[in-house]
Amino acid sequence: MPNMKSAIKRVKTSDARRAQNAQVKSTMRTAIKKVEALVANNDIENAKAAFAVASEKLDKAARKGLIHKNVAARQKSRLAKKVNGLSA
Repeated sequence: MPNMKSAIKRVKTSDARRAQNAQVKSTMRTAIKKVEALVANNDIENAKAAFAVASEKLDKAARKGLIHKNVAARQKSRLAKKVNGLSA
């Protein structure tokens, strides 16, 4: 356990940020899984709506630096490919 006041504050802020980052990542993963589940059930309309939400979550995670921007772009591309494959 740190003794200096600044080190104690650092631990507190690190814990708070870690919790916030975990929440953002978790919601992002959940959104992705929801799209994939809807695609598996051939639910076109709901899959498109869920894709928009998942895309937003991926962009937010990339903006915050939780995932690399190219990772976000790749995941969005793969999800779009799955969603667009339903309507074809």
